[in-house]
Amino acid sequence: MNATGAPAGPKRADARRNYELLIAAATEAFAERGADDVSLEEIARRAGVGIGTLYRHFPARQALLEAVYKDQVDGLEVLAGKLMVYESPGEALAEWMRAFAAFGRTKRSLSAALVATLGRDSELLSACSMVLRNCTEALLARAQDAGVVRSDVQSADLLRLTHAVIMATEAPGADPGQADRMFSLLMDGLLVAPGGRR
Repeated sequence: MNATGAPAGPKRADARRNYELLIAAATEAFAERGADDVSLEEIARRAGVGIGTLYRHFPARQALLEAVYKDQVDGLEVLAGKLMVYESPGEALAEWMRAFAAFGRTKRSLSAALVATLGRDSELLSACSMVLRNCTEALLARAQDAGVVRSDVQSADLLRLTHAVIMATEAPGADPGQADRMFSLLMDGLLVAPGGRR
């Protein structure tokens, strides 16, 4: 509050900035080491804020886990909106699948931690899953309507194939370029052959 008793704008801006710094730091740390192996103190240090600031935003570890997960899904939903107006529907779908796979790789330990505490059918996980399914369906339908992706492909196929690529490229011995090669092979199988429809 300022001297007149009105809300102080700069503090709100600082609080928002600190929130975003904490989310970014937690996302990075969870991707590197897993959601269970990073202390809240380390996340605060990475974000450049005190532990008290972290607790003001996230009174419990669970609140931080939920916020990071939802932030990532919100980001994917924004990306899907941009891809829906992308000039090439086929390229938009490929970009979506790559982004979805990147999300899948970073969220595995986070998702497991949330399932353990909230349950697989929790409101948060169900709502986020619906967002991701709807985005996939919309981008797939657009590519199919444009005649560039096979008409027999279903959104569930894409989600499972993307999960398979994640699992395969996380196996010991996988090289850094393998995921891109596998996605290229995958898209070759999804795309309609020139001059005909599958």
